[in-house]
Amino acid sequence: MKTLYKNAKIFTANDEALYADAMVVEDGVITAIGEESQCGPADEVVDLEGKRVLPGLIDAHMHGLMLAGYSQQISALPPKINSIADLSEAIKEVAATKEPGDWIRGWGFDEGKFAEHRQPTRWDLDKGTTEHPVYILRSCVHIACVNSCALDLAGITKDTPDPEGGCIVRDENGEPTGILEENARFLVADLIPVQTDEETVQQVLDLGQLCLSQGLVAFTDLGWFEPSDPLNYYKQAVAKGLKQDVAVYYLGESLRDGTASFDIEDMNQGKARVAGLKLIGDGTFSGHTAWVDEPFLGTDNYGISTLSDDLLEDTIKFCKEHHCQISIHAMGGQAIDRLVSRLAEEENWMDDDVARARGEAIANMPYARMEHISEPRETSIDKAIEHGITWVTQPIFQHSEIESYIENLGFERNKKAYPVKHLLDRGVKMVLSTDAPATSWALPSDPWPGLKHAVTRVAYDGTDCGKDQAIDIETAIKLYSREAAIVCGFDRLGQLKEGYRASFLVMEDDVLEVPAEQIGDVRVAATYIDGEKCYSLN
Repeated sequence: MKTLYKNAKIFTANDEALYADAMVVEDGVITAIGEESQCGPADEVVDLEGKRVLPGLIDAHMHGLMLAGYSQQISALPPKINSIADLSEAIKEVAATKEPGDWIRGWGFDEGKFAEHRQPTRWDLDKGTTEHPVYILRSCVHIACVNSCALDLAGITKDTPDPEGGCIVRDENGEPTGILEENARFLVADLIPVQTDEETVQQVLDLGQLCLSQGLVAFTDLGWFEPSDPLNYYKQAVAKGLKQDVAVYYLGESLRDGTASFDIEDMNQGKARVAGLKLIGDGTFSGHTAWVDEPFLGTDNYGISTLSDDLLEDTIKFCKEHHCQISIHAMGGQAIDRLVSRLAEEENWMDDDVARARGEAIANMPYARMEHISEPRETSIDKAIEHGITWVTQPIFQHSEIESYIENLGFERNKKAYPVKHLLDRGVKMVLSTDAPATSWALPSDPWPGLKHAVTRVAYDGTDCGKDQAIDIETAIKLYSREAAIVCGFDRLGQLKEGYRASFLVMEDDVLEVPAEQIGDVRVAATYIDGEKCYSLN
């Protein structure tokens, strides 16, 4: 059946024809788009009453399973938790509902948002409970705080050496404070019991519904840190009705521990598929562990390089042999330069017969993508452009974590930390995303606050984050739809054009016309995937 959608303000993200007022959908595919008079007859007509229509958005960097699980944990974020004292009280409340020895977990803490303006310690968490092990992740997910019970279970004492690529933070007497940075957090995280598959699948389905309301028609899983196969959960969720397409990236370490099976069929196009491997090259700005060119403000600390040469080379070799994408977390200038320089030594291993047999969208993926990208050197920019390496960045970081950025960088350096407009002007392929839940935002998967920041370059508290690097909303939407589909290899998504899947949004509020400061509050009226209305505001 042909359905004509008319009387719409369609933004297509297709540069050859950016705007239209009508389109025809048949069997989930757009068969005509343009002026209503050009679209021909239809069996059904839907009058969109002048509403804005956009391509469905795609989150090219989120951690879907992690985010799905966080719904069952303490959210250490405003408005409920505004201080370490609030966090201790929340732990106490949860502890009262559990048996002694049960784990208590939380996520999202950001010392910049606490009234105390510091990270919590084991002793703060002990005020909540000493009978339960407690594990609270920082918003960046690269740092965790645990209580004394958890340290005891892990056998961590003042004599425990730092693991490779990690740091056990200690006080002036050498005692562990409960803060575990980078790889040190796994000393405790690996002890947490794994929940049932059924619980995980239901959490994914719940996340899918939330993402539909936010306008996401596809998303990614950029690394699952538990000892189980993430693709299996998504396949089960798809069988039970998950609407979105999902691209899974296994951690590079899974090559060594056997977590990833890498059946060739898992790399073919499908609702849930393997897209590639993910490595972590350094830490974060807000956690002062990014490997930077200039030390963090008032320190001689240049951050941490967390990726060994052996693992980097093994992962590149695997991705070349299996014609899948490599993704590398690289936030600071030194990490970016090291990794883009190494990747630039390679030729594109995706655009070949093997990759093309899996689908045109997969073959058109860049062979390498780098995540976050702060303070890149001009020489790194040159290499990324020359070799088609895509950079995936998250405007929500500056927007929501501004306190930490100012403390660690200062006002002027913060303005230059994410030179998005400069990179686009130079010709870098870029994508916007959230990294949810690795940010200090109450609904971390929500794309609209990040889009607002990209357009305004003003943090939630009004801080100027470099307005000269702002981009227009049309460009921002393209980076969140068309370019995201390309970098992740999502088949015929991200644009509204003939032959593409009818996955689109009808907006309650016209994001292209509202004042820029209101972009973060716009609402999606309806989300369609493959021609099916999967979400409705009313």
